[in-house]
Amino acid sequence: MYNQWASDNRFKVNDTLHFNYTKDSVLVVTKDEYEKCHSAHPIFFSNNGVTVFTLERPGLFYFISGVSGHCERGQKMIIKVLEPASPPQSADQNEQKNDAAVAMATISSATLISCIMSFVGVLFF
Repeated sequence: MYNQWASDNRFKVNDTLHFNYTKDSVLVVTKDEYEKCHSAHPIFFSNNGVTVFTLERPGLFYFISGVSGHCERGQKMIIKVLEPASPPQSADQNEQKNDAAVAMATISSATLISCIMSFVGVLFF
């Protein structure tokens, strides 16, 4: 059920997950520990009943319950955090690109005219 919820949602860097629970704990673990439902040295551990976890990087995060038997009964979840999108270009950057394109077109036109004139000159002399 948790992985279905996670796959139905899109997560990005700096999103937060809020866990509310009693008599339990939240662990962030490696993929191997997730599959085994056990971690002696979790990446993150909290058992205060209300946990806010920030997804600080793109990639996969593996969460399990720290109470014996809970993970095996499905209290585990994988969250995929998407790569950040490239920032949109500013108007100045777009203007610079347009200026460069116009300059290249002007150079190309001048070069073409020069070549045509040279060719025409050869024909008439």
